Amino acid sequence: MLVDSHCHLDMPEFAGELDAVVARARDAGIGHMLTICTRVSRFQDVLAVAERYDNVFCSVGVHPHNAADEPAVTADVLVEMTGHPKVVGIGETGLDFYYDNSPRYVQERSFRAHIRAARQSGLPLIVHTRDADAALARVLGEEAEAGPFPGLIHCFSAGQELADTVLGLGLFISFSGIVTFNKADELREVARRVPVERILVETDAPYLAPVPKRGKRNEPAFTAFTAARVAELKGLEADAFARATTDNFFRLFAKARDLVGSAASAGGRP
Repeated sequence: MLVDSHCHLDMPEFAGELDAVVARARDAGIGHMLTICTRVSRFQDVLAVAERYDNVFCSVGVHPHNAADEPAVTADVLVEMTGHPKVVGIGETGLDFYYDNSPRYVQERSFRAHIRAARQSGLPLIVHTRDADAALARVLGEEAEAGPFPGLIHCFSAGQELADTVLGLGLFISFSGIVTFNKADELREVARRVPVERILVETDAPYLAPVPKRGKRNEPAFTAFTAARVAELKGLEADAFARATTDNFFRLFAKARDLVGSAASAGGRP
Protein backbone atom coordinates (compact mmCIF):
# COMPACT_ATOMS: atom_id res chain seq x y z
CA MET A 1 0.00 0.00 0.00
CA LEU A 2 1.10 3.55 -0.73
CA VAL A 3 0.59 6.69 1.35
CA ASP A 4 -0.51 10.00 -0.16
CA SER A 5 1.60 12.15 2.11
CA HIS A 6 0.04 15.47 1.07
CA CYS A 7 -3.49 16.21 -0.17
CA HIS A 8 -6.24 18.73 0.55
CA LEU A 9 -9.43 16.77 1.06
CA ASP A 10 -11.22 19.73 2.64
CA MET A 11 -11.09 21.70 -0.60
CA PRO A 12 -14.40 22.48 -2.34
CA GLU A 13 -13.31 20.45 -5.38
CA PHE A 14 -14.11 17.32 -3.34
CA ALA A 15 -17.39 18.49 -1.84
CA GLY A 16 -20.19 16.00 -2.26
CA GLU A 17 -18.06 13.06 -3.35
CA LEU A 18 -15.46 12.64 -0.65
CA ASP A 19 -16.61 9.11 0.19
CA ALA A 20 -16.08 8.10 -3.44
CA VAL A 21 -12.66 9.79 -3.55
CA VAL A 22 -11.50 7.92 -0.46
CA ALA A 23 -12.91 4.66 -1.80
CA ARG A 24 -11.11 5.10 -5.13
CA ALA A 25 -7.88 5.72 -3.23
CA ARG A 26 -8.29 2.41 -1.37
CA ASP A 27 -9.03 0.62 -4.64
CA ALA A 28 -5.85 2.10 -6.15
CA GLY A 29 -3.73 0.80 -3.29
CA ILE A 30 -3.49 4.00 -1.27
CA GLY A 31 -3.59 2.82 2.34
CA HIS A 32 -3.44 6.18 4.10
CA MET A 33 -3.70 9.87 3.33
CA LEU A 34 -2.49 13.03 5.07
CA THR A 35 -4.83 15.97 4.48
CA ILE A 36 -3.08 19.29 4.96
CA CYS A 37 -4.15 22.45 6.74
CA THR A 38 -3.43 25.77 5.01
CA ARG A 39 -5.28 28.11 7.40
CA VAL A 40 -5.61 27.67 11.14
CA SER A 41 -8.98 29.41 10.82
CA ARG A 42 -10.12 26.41 8.73
CA PHE A 43 -8.48 23.76 10.88
CA GLN A 44 -11.77 22.36 12.14
CA ASP A 45 -12.81 21.58 8.55
CA VAL A 46 -9.53 19.73 7.96
CA LEU A 47 -9.82 17.86 11.24
CA ALA A 48 -13.40 16.85 10.44
CA VAL A 49 -12.18 15.03 7.33
CA ALA A 50 -9.54 13.17 9.32
CA GLU A 51 -12.08 12.22 11.97
CA ARG A 52 -14.48 10.95 9.32
CA TYR A 53 -12.09 8.38 7.83
CA ASP A 54 -9.97 5.92 9.75
CA ASN A 55 -7.17 6.01 7.15
CA VAL A 56 -6.82 9.82 6.96
CA PHE A 57 -4.55 11.92 9.17
CA CYS A 58 -4.21 15.71 9.19
CA SER A 59 -1.86 18.58 9.98
CA VAL A 60 -2.23 22.07 11.40
CA GLY A 61 -0.60 25.14 9.92
CA VAL A 62 -0.69 28.25 7.75
CA HIS A 63 0.40 28.23 4.10
CA PRO A 64 2.81 31.06 3.24
CA HIS A 65 0.16 32.49 0.90
CA ASN A 66 -2.06 33.03 3.96
CA ALA A 67 0.56 34.14 6.48
CA ALA A 68 -0.52 37.80 6.38
CA ASP A 69 -4.16 36.84 7.00
CA GLU A 70 -3.39 34.83 10.14
CA PRO A 71 -0.67 36.81 11.95
CA ALA A 72 -1.62 35.65 15.45
CA VAL A 73 -0.57 32.05 14.84
CA THR A 74 2.38 31.34 17.13
CA ALA A 75 4.32 28.20 17.97
CA ASP A 76 2.32 27.85 21.19
CA VAL A 77 -0.98 28.09 19.30
CA LEU A 78 0.14 25.42 16.85
CA VAL A 79 1.43 23.07 19.55
CA GLU A 80 -1.83 23.39 21.46
CA MET A 81 -3.76 22.33 18.36
CA THR A 82 -1.71 19.16 17.95
CA GLY A 83 -3.39 17.54 20.95
CA HIS A 84 -5.92 15.67 18.82
CA PRO A 85 -4.72 12.13 17.95
CA LYS A 86 -5.27 12.63 14.23
CA VAL A 87 -2.99 15.72 14.02
CA VAL A 88 0.37 14.27 13.01
CA GLY A 89 2.24 17.17 11.37
CA ILE A 90 2.94 20.93 11.42
CA GLY A 91 2.18 22.88 8.27
CA GLU A 92 2.07 23.42 5.52
CA THR A 93 4.37 26.35 5.96
CA GLY A 94 7.39 27.76 4.16
CA LEU A 95 8.26 30.46 1.66
CA ASP A 96 6.67 31.29 -1.69
CA PHE A 97 8.38 34.13 -3.56
CA TYR A 98 6.70 33.28 -6.86
CA TYR A 99 3.30 34.71 -5.95
CA ASP A 100 4.30 36.81 -2.91
CA ASN A 101 0.72 36.67 -1.67
CA SER A 102 2.05 37.59 1.78
CA PRO A 103 5.02 39.91 2.40
CA ARG A 104 8.26 37.97 2.56
CA TYR A 105 9.14 39.01 6.09
CA VAL A 106 5.68 37.87 7.24
CA GLN A 107 6.16 34.52 5.51
CA GLU A 108 9.52 34.06 7.24
CA ARG A 109 8.12 34.99 10.65
CA SER A 110 5.32 32.46 10.22
CA PHE A 111 7.75 29.84 8.91
CA ARG A 112 9.99 30.20 11.96
CA ALA A 113 6.98 29.88 14.28
CA HIS A 114 6.07 26.60 12.59
CA ILE A 115 9.63 25.35 12.93
CA ARG A 116 9.58 26.12 16.64
CA ALA A 117 6.28 24.24 16.91
CA ALA A 118 7.79 21.23 15.16
CA ARG A 119 10.77 21.34 17.50
CA GLN A 120 8.56 21.62 20.59
CA SER A 121 6.03 18.97 19.57
CA GLY A 122 8.35 16.56 17.80
CA LEU A 123 5.90 16.43 14.88
CA PRO A 124 7.25 16.77 11.35
CA LEU A 125 7.39 20.14 9.62
CA ILE A 126 5.65 20.15 6.20
CA VAL A 127 7.44 22.71 4.03
CA HIS A 128 6.21 24.45 0.87
CA THR A 129 8.74 26.36 -1.21
CA ARG A 130 8.67 28.08 -4.58
CA ASP A 131 11.30 30.42 -6.02
CA ALA A 132 12.78 30.84 -2.55
CA ASP A 133 15.63 28.33 -2.44
CA ALA A 134 18.30 30.59 -0.93
CA ALA A 135 16.02 32.05 1.73
CA LEU A 136 14.62 28.64 2.59
CA ALA A 137 18.09 27.14 2.99
CA ARG A 138 19.13 30.07 5.17
CA VAL A 139 16.13 29.80 7.51
CA LEU A 140 16.35 26.03 7.78
CA GLY A 141 20.07 26.22 8.51
CA GLU A 142 19.68 28.90 11.15
CA GLU A 143 16.85 27.06 12.85
CA ALA A 144 18.73 23.76 12.76
CA GLU A 145 21.49 25.42 14.78
CA ALA A 146 18.91 26.16 17.48
CA GLY A 147 17.95 22.50 17.68
CA PRO A 148 16.90 19.66 15.37
CA PHE A 149 13.40 19.16 14.06
CA PRO A 150 11.87 16.51 11.75
CA GLY A 151 10.31 17.42 8.46
CA LEU A 152 10.04 17.22 4.69
CA ILE A 153 9.93 19.42 1.63
CA HIS A 154 6.63 18.63 -0.01
CA CYS A 155 5.99 18.73 -3.76
CA PHE A 156 9.72 19.11 -4.38
CA SER A 157 10.39 20.95 -7.64
CA ALA A 158 13.79 22.58 -7.05
CA GLY A 159 17.27 21.53 -8.10
CA GLN A 160 19.98 19.32 -6.70
CA GLU A 161 21.54 22.06 -4.58
CA LEU A 162 18.46 22.51 -2.43
CA ALA A 163 17.92 18.75 -2.32
CA ASP A 164 21.44 18.27 -0.97
CA THR A 165 20.90 21.03 1.59
CA VAL A 166 17.68 19.63 3.02
CA LEU A 167 18.96 16.07 2.99
CA GLY A 168 22.01 17.28 4.89
CA LEU A 169 19.66 18.67 7.54
CA GLY A 170 18.01 15.27 7.90
CA LEU A 171 14.78 16.19 6.12
CA PHE A 172 12.79 14.06 3.69
CA ILE A 173 11.75 14.93 0.13
CA SER A 174 8.28 14.26 -1.27
CA PHE A 175 7.64 14.03 -5.00
CA SER A 176 4.33 14.95 -6.61
CA GLY A 177 2.92 14.55 -10.11
CA ILE A 178 5.35 17.21 -11.33
CA VAL A 179 8.00 14.48 -11.62
CA THR A 180 5.90 12.89 -14.39
CA PHE A 181 5.59 16.06 -16.50
CA ASN A 182 7.27 16.07 -19.91
CA LYS A 183 9.58 18.98 -19.15
CA ALA A 184 10.65 17.80 -15.68
CA ASP A 185 13.94 16.17 -16.72
CA GLU A 186 15.96 18.06 -14.09
CA LEU A 187 13.56 17.03 -11.35
CA ARG A 188 13.69 13.41 -12.49
CA GLU A 189 17.47 13.54 -12.19
CA VAL A 190 17.09 14.81 -8.62
CA ALA A 191 14.71 11.93 -7.89
CA ARG A 192 17.27 9.46 -9.19
CA ARG A 193 19.85 10.82 -6.75
CA VAL A 194 17.74 11.15 -3.59
CA PRO A 195 18.23 8.06 -1.39
CA VAL A 196 15.13 5.92 -1.45
CA GLU A 197 15.03 5.93 2.37
CA ARG A 198 14.33 9.70 2.25
CA ILE A 199 11.56 9.70 -0.39
CA LEU A 200 7.82 10.16 0.08
CA VAL A 201 5.14 10.49 -2.61
CA GLU A 202 2.06 12.69 -2.74
CA THR A 203 -0.61 14.18 -4.95
CA ASP A 204 -1.10 17.72 -3.56
CA ALA A 205 -4.67 17.02 -4.70
CA PRO A 206 -6.74 18.63 -6.08
CA TYR A 207 -3.75 20.20 -7.85
CA LEU A 208 -0.97 18.87 -10.12
CA ALA A 209 -2.48 15.66 -11.47
CA PRO A 210 0.27 13.40 -12.83
CA VAL A 211 0.59 12.03 -16.33
CA PRO A 212 -1.60 10.36 -17.64
CA LYS A 213 -4.23 12.34 -15.69
CA ARG A 214 -2.70 15.76 -16.24
CA GLY A 215 -5.32 18.44 -16.76
CA LYS A 216 -7.86 16.66 -14.60
CA ARG A 217 -8.68 17.29 -10.97
CA ASN A 218 -6.10 15.41 -8.94
CA GLU A 219 -7.10 12.96 -6.21
CA PRO A 220 -5.28 10.56 -3.85
CA ALA A 221 -5.81 7.53 -6.11
CA PHE A 222 -3.42 9.14 -8.58
CA THR A 223 -0.53 8.75 -6.13
CA ALA A 224 0.01 5.41 -7.86
CA PHE A 225 1.05 7.10 -11.11
CA THR A 226 3.67 9.25 -9.42
CA ALA A 227 4.95 6.32 -7.38
CA ALA A 228 5.30 4.19 -10.51
CA ARG A 229 7.36 6.88 -12.25
CA VAL A 230 9.69 7.43 -9.30
CA ALA A 231 10.07 3.67 -8.79
CA GLU A 232 11.13 3.41 -12.42
CA LEU A 233 13.68 6.18 -11.92
CA LYS A 234 15.06 4.36 -8.87
CA GLY A 235 15.16 1.00 -10.66
CA LEU A 236 12.77 -0.58 -8.16
CA GLU A 237 9.75 -2.80 -8.52
CA ALA A 238 6.50 -1.03 -7.68
CA ASP A 239 5.82 -3.17 -4.61
CA ALA A 240 9.30 -2.60 -3.21
CA PHE A 241 9.01 1.14 -3.74
CA ALA A 242 5.57 1.20 -2.11
CA ARG A 243 6.92 -0.61 0.94
CA ALA A 244 9.91 1.73 1.18
CA THR A 245 7.95 4.96 0.90
CA THR A 246 5.24 3.75 3.27
CA ASP A 247 7.92 2.80 5.80
CA ASN A 248 9.46 6.24 5.30
CA PHE A 249 6.14 7.95 5.95
CA PHE A 250 5.53 6.13 9.19
CA ARG A 251 9.14 6.58 10.28
CA LEU A 252 8.81 10.33 9.82
CA PHE A 253 5.19 10.64 11.01
CA ALA A 254 5.69 8.54 14.13
CA LYS A 255 2.43 9.73 15.69
CA ALA A 256 0.54 8.32 12.72
CA ARG A 257 2.47 5.05 13.05
CA ASP A 258 1.55 4.79 16.71
CA LEU A 259 -2.10 5.52 15.96
CA VAL A 260 -2.23 2.81 13.31
CA GLY A 261 -0.49 0.39 15.65
CA SER A 262 -2.95 1.13 18.43
CA ALA A 263 -5.92 0.58 16.12
CA ALA A 264 -4.49 -2.72 14.90
CA SER A 265 -3.86 -3.89 18.47
CA ALA A 266 -7.44 -3.04 19.39
CA GLY A 267 -8.77 -4.99 16.42
CA GLY A 268 -9.73 -1.93 14.39
CA ARG A 269 -8.94 -1.28 10.75
CA PRO A 270 -5.60 0.62 10.38
